[in-house]
Amino acid sequence: MATPAEQARNRPKGKSLRPLLELVPYLKPYRGTLLLAILALLSASGLMLSLPMAGKYVIDHGFAAEGRGNIDVYFTGFALLVVAFCACAALRYYLLAWVGERVVADIRDRIYAHVIRLDPPFFEVTRTGEVLSRLTADTTLIQSIAGVNFSMVLRSLVQLPGALVLLALTNIHLMGIIVLFIPAVMAPVILIGRKVRSLSRASQDRIADTSALASESLNAVQIVQAFTAEPELSGRFRDAVEASFTTAITRTRVRAFMTFITFVAVFGGITFVVWLGARAVLAGEMSYGELTQFLLYAMFTATSAGTLTEMWGEVQRAAGATERMVELLEARPAVRRPQQPQPLPASGRGHIRFEGVGFSYPSRPGRRALDGFDLDIRPGECIAFVGPSGAGKSTTFQLLLRFYDPQAGRILVDGVDITRVDPAELRTRIGLVPQETVIFGDSARGNIRFGRPAASDADIEAAATAAVADDFIRELPQGYDTFLGERGTRLSGGQRQRIAIARAILRNPPILLLDEATSALDAENERLVQEALDRLMQNRTTIIIAHRLATVLKADRIVVMDQGCIVDIGTHEELVAREPLYAHLAELQFGAAEPIGDEGGGAALAGLG
Repeated sequence: MATPAEQARNRPKGKSLRPLLELVPYLKPYRGTLLLAILALLSASGLMLSLPMAGKYVIDHGFAAEGRGNIDVYFTGFALLVVAFCACAALRYYLLAWVGERVVADIRDRIYAHVIRLDPPFFEVTRTGEVLSRLTADTTLIQSIAGVNFSMVLRSLVQLPGALVLLALTNIHLMGIIVLFIPAVMAPVILIGRKVRSLSRASQDRIADTSALASESLNAVQIVQAFTAEPELSGRFRDAVEASFTTAITRTRVRAFMTFITFVAVFGGITFVVWLGARAVLAGEMSYGELTQFLLYAMFTATSAGTLTEMWGEVQRAAGATERMVELLEARPAVRRPQQPQPLPASGRGHIRFEGVGFSYPSRPGRRALDGFDLDIRPGECIAFVGPSGAGKSTTFQLLLRFYDPQAGRILVDGVDITRVDPAELRTRIGLVPQETVIFGDSARGNIRFGRPAASDADIEAAATAAVADDFIRELPQGYDTFLGERGTRLSGGQRQRIAIARAILRNPPILLLDEATSALDAENERLVQEALDRLMQNRTTIIIAHRLATVLKADRIVVMDQGCIVDIGTHEELVAREPLYAHLAELQFGAAEPIGDEGGGAALAGLG
């Protein structure tokens, strides 16, 4: 899978507005509102185009000797026409702005719902900041064209031909001269607009780079500060910002040049035509009212052409942003829901079986993470995986959760091949307590409820009590409603771990995957967390990536792994006696490869992790 930067370099140059057609499905649900907005637009444009004719009538008749007595009536009628025009214009503006806001909200919702379901290979090559940029900055550009700017474009598209027709009815000779200037206006719009679009794509890519860098460093701000890397990262961010600025200024310079050329052509032509009209009035060939009417229609024409010129750049930018959005929406996970998923048995027992499983990560296709992996785990059994780093222990968790599918063999849960199961249903049967606890920017109650969103407050508090977390949660300033900070910064490591255990208890799954994380805790927190884990593991099928002696000794069986294969299976005493790899790891941990009959050793089996 190519990285976003590679996609940006290899992306074909845009030459059309075809990507904007991707917005049509989002407009369809609101076609009633859109139709009403278009009716308001047509009414406003019609009233606006009638104003010059009304102005001509007021000037030619209201100021004439025979019409002076009715001048109040003429101006009252003109004022009512203006009010009607303003009301329709305001309604058009509101309705189109509403549609634009609604469409962008729907787009953001769909992008997030899509991205949150993408599998790990996507995030191996795509930075979170890149996704956030497309979710925010790109959709903001789309919002600009789908809302207010769309309103201005539609208004100008109606007003421009209408003004040209009425110019022809007013004075066909002068209107013909104006038409000759139209190619001078449109040529730079079309030619320079393509350059604006490519620069807009580049500008959005640079913005995504800055967003990705900021997101990455801020999420690890303590590590950055611990290594005094602030100057280096500040310099990298400054370089990214300068690159974004340089690209944006180049785009702005091109747009400014396009605007200059277009406006010179438009207003130069209008000035020339009005000069000819003034000469016609002095020669008695036109009335003052006709000249005023022609001048107003010429201004409408110039304004509409100028607006379309200005909006063309925005349309090009929106087309570029839409391309980036479509690229994200077209990303497909490798692990998908079967068209006709097979349901798991209603009463999940937690029986797991690996049959000849072979797997390589997409980023390392030449190296087997698991190779010929066979293991039958009985319901309610506790299995501990031990082995050196890279042995494939964590890979078994990744495959069981169906973040990846094996290239060989199969995995069965309660007798069903998990590749035939809806991943969402499979994951409801599994509880996970990861080594790196994830705490969301929410309250303690909200973080625990993450395990089962429909749970009651009483269920949440019962789960916290079982996880030995109730006491410290109640001591927080607002108890269960206390905001825990982003990534749980207001909690200690042991407290975060007990929140994660409470979450798993609340889920009440038949299968538990435990990447035990007690090795970094002090003795008191370790005791509390281990007590919570013991309760969590009761009556469940549990697979543990072992770090602690206590965990290894409590497991029904210990599976020794190396280079993706099972080396041996047995109890601690059996493996120390007969398995050289396990004996070596135990010797590294304890200093002597001999059986240990109780938990008195107390030290971490760090070498087994």
